[in-house]
Amino acid sequence: MSATNTYMTYLMHGTGTGTVTYEKLLDITSFPDMGEDPDLLETTTLSDPMQTFILGIIQMGSGLSFEANYDKTTFTALKALENKTEKYALWFGGSESGGVVTPDGSNGKFSFDGQLSVRVLGAGVNEVRKMSILIAPSTPIDFE
Repeated sequence: MSATNTYMTYLMHGTGTGTVTYEKLLDITSFPDMGEDPDLLETTTLSDPMQTFILGIIQMGSGLSFEANYDKTTFTALKALENKTEKYALWFGGSESGGVVTPDGSNGKFSFDGQLSVRVLGAGVNEVRKMSILIAPSTPIDFE
């Protein structure tokens, strides 16, 4: 078993019906957990010597929050995607040729539908301007 680092991690945007084609949406600086623990539903009876449970549904809480460096052009493009249900994915892995890296998801692809919202984050003296991309998933996160 080998560990991998976060180099070559991409937030992707999908287009098309049937066969979806993904392109890198933007360069990100952080990504959220890809899923949550399901609720535990208690099934304990008065005959059980300890509590027993089954898995319930997964609640995504406050959505999927990604961070990126602020860029006016990218921010404007993300604003155009707001409040629309689109296809998104987080890909781990890429291939490099001639100094150009191409996302390929060779270390994992997590895809889902959702609605995007973008905002500029606060900052202080001598800091990089950042923006937050929140995606409210409307489908389960699929792993390929």
